[in-house]
Amino acid sequence: MRIIERLGLLVRADAHGVMDQLEERSLLVKQHLREAELELGRKRVQLEALDEEARRLADAMRIGERDVEKLDHDVELALGEGEEELARFAVRRLLPRRATLGALHERIAELAAARERLGERLQEQERELDDLRVRARARLAELERADEVDTRSERTVADEEVDLELLRRRTLRQAGERPNGMGA
Repeated sequence: MRIIERLGLLVRADAHGVMDQLEERSLLVKQHLREAELELGRKRVQLEALDEEARRLADAMRIGERDVEKLDHDVELALGEGEEELARFAVRRLLPRRATLGALHERIAELAAARERLGERLQEQERELDDLRVRARARLAELERADEVDTRSERTVADEEVDLELLRRRTLRQAGERPNGMGA
């Protein structure tokens, strides 16, 4: 009787081990999906940061352009009035602002290019995530079906059923017959 009980424990333990492995696989699938979603979230935040910096620089560019326009007007006014020193003063203020505008313009162009690259990559990864979601759902459904099959095949056997089977086999053995595996 001890051997049969131990065999029953082994069968149940093996079934539990299979279920644990299935649960681990489904957890891994879900974890990979979460990681992909988090990575896309990080890229969206990067995209928003690029947009915000571009807006900030565009505002600075508008302010700088107004300043350059005013200084340019001041230079023309001073030259028109024959005020050479005043014109020099205005030019000294004008030239660094023009250089700053050039640098702002370059940085805005760099941001636009980076935003475009990141936007394209984000769209590509969003498509990949959609595909991954479909595959993950299919895999999870497959694992659930396998789990259902395993739990259905793992039928609990009552001690009385074991005792009856052993009695049948002893009776057959005493009669000199071989058990057919399906009971008598």
